[in-house]
Amino acid sequence: MPVVFRESGLRYFFFSNEGTPREPPHIHVRGAEADAKIRLVPEIAVVDSYGFKPPELARILRVVLNNRQLLLDA
Repeated sequence: MPVVFRESGLRYFFFSNEGTPREPPHIHVRGAEADAKIRLVPEIAVVDSYGFKPPELARILRVVLNNRQLLLDA
């Protein structure tokens, strides 16, 4: 699972061949005891989340928005 970057103790990563058929572009975010899956297209949205509080998810969504192209290129 390639890690695209780390920010504020969180790993932003993806699986290179996830799903059959392949899933739409998304990124996984993992913290100490929390996990989230964020869709990148057509709009950024939380697909699934476990352990993150709403303010943490809001911050994650801002980070994803600010780095969307980097994440899509990866």
